[in-house]
Amino acid sequence: MTTATTPSYEDAIARFQPVIGLETHVELGTRTKMFCGCATGFGADPNTQVCPVCLGLPGALPVANEAAIEATIRIGLALNCRIATWCRFARKNYFYPDMPKNFQTSQYDEPLCEDGWLDVDVDGETVRIEIERVHLEEDTGKSLHVGGATGRIQGATESLVDYNRAGIPLVEIVTKPVPGTGAKAPEVARAYVTELREVIRSLNVSDVRMEQGSMRCDVNTSLNRPGEEWGTRTETKNVNSLRSVERSVRSEIQRQAGLLEAGERILQETRHFHEDTGKTTAGRSKETATDYRYFPEPDLTPMAPDVEWVAELKAALPELPRVRRRRLQEAWGLSEHDMASVLNADAVDVIEETIRAGAKPDAARKWWMGELSRRANESEVGLTDLGITPQQVAELQALVDAGTLNDKLARQVIDGVLAGEGAPEEVAKARGLAIVSDTGALTKAVDEAIAANPDVAEKVRGGTHAAAGVLIGAVMKATKGQADAKSVRQLILERLS
Repeated sequence: MTTATTPSYEDAIARFQPVIGLETHVELGTRTKMFCGCATGFGADPNTQVCPVCLGLPGALPVANEAAIEATIRIGLALNCRIATWCRFARKNYFYPDMPKNFQTSQYDEPLCEDGWLDVDVDGETVRIEIERVHLEEDTGKSLHVGGATGRIQGATESLVDYNRAGIPLVEIVTKPVPGTGAKAPEVARAYVTELREVIRSLNVSDVRMEQGSMRCDVNTSLNRPGEEWGTRTETKNVNSLRSVERSVRSEIQRQAGLLEAGERILQETRHFHEDTGKTTAGRSKETATDYRYFPEPDLTPMAPDVEWVAELKAALPELPRVRRRRLQEAWGLSEHDMASVLNADAVDVIEETIRAGAKPDAARKWWMGELSRRANESEVGLTDLGITPQQVAELQALVDAGTLNDKLARQVIDGVLAGEGAPEEVAKARGLAIVSDTGALTKAVDEAIAANPDVAEKVRGGTHAAAGVLIGAVMKATKGQADAKSVRQLILERLS
């Protein structure tokens, strides 16, 4: 049993240098699986999207999915990789209950894409993450452990397996080791996975929804003292959120530093990250390539992507996220910090679409980063799942610009839109939400406020215009927030001049 004390992060970084590496798995959004015609939709009843091929029944022969191959090449090109002119699939042999064939059809020494890179920005500094390989394989099934308190196999009374996911096209993107990031290693890991997710999303080859498992990350971490060789790495498996990627690196740095300081050794093993505690626990000892007994897949022919076809795919790549962000940041007049906030809120697309629908950049950003982000957080959904579209936000702002609504009334209109009552203009009309612009009605409300607050009115007559705020508030209350505050202020000063 270890007696090591876990040091603070600052103390760990002062004594040791971290080296990180990331293996990211991305489920492709193809209609059918990698080697058969089974559907790939998420959420179907267990074991209803299976066939003899993906279940590995005797005599069933696989056929490679061309759309998955194309998507993998596009990912490789976006990551500046060299695309192989000849490669092949291999069998990766190991036993696990969620693998119906007891081997995974993958790629080993001849991947489809190699030697790329992806630049990420961390605290104003650009860090280049080198990509070792991008290869194509099939996903495994999903195990469900029941009867325990954690949902993990420890303490469970039984385990169930759903093979719907088995055979779905899976791209694995493996970085080279990333040394030299120092105390920023956790932030670099998160920035890389964030940027990678944006790149893949821009290619429209996967929904990259980490909460649904269509993007998962294995995080490798090791420590060494300055001047020494790199240490033994651990692999934290299936980390499923950007925040957890950062936290798992930080946790492993502290845990390993404590062991090394106590004179103990680091075991090469897989580990599990726990969201509730922010710590990792041991899984199993880590296999090497030799343990998997790779050999060429005999049932599939090698792949030889046509050079001209690859060139066409490269020419058709969309504008990549980093380039797009810089363009939008300049067009919207945002600082680096503000643009980072927009990115972290996953609001770039909705803001751009709102602007395209007619709103000004400041107004579009105000609604999505303020009121709508707050509501999305309260409902625990993404902005795109909130129930209001960029077109509707632009229509809402148009009503504000026209003087029909103020921000307070606009928020009430949002309530109606989210409740399914219709478009902003329809909600405003149905609920009777509009700024009171009738001069007679406003004048009456102002006179009543003055009469009810003679002491305040006298201060305003004496030149203390700041006191008019009390009278404005009284008018706004009387009109249920439907008066224009600027007009009310002007009327008050005119009546008391």
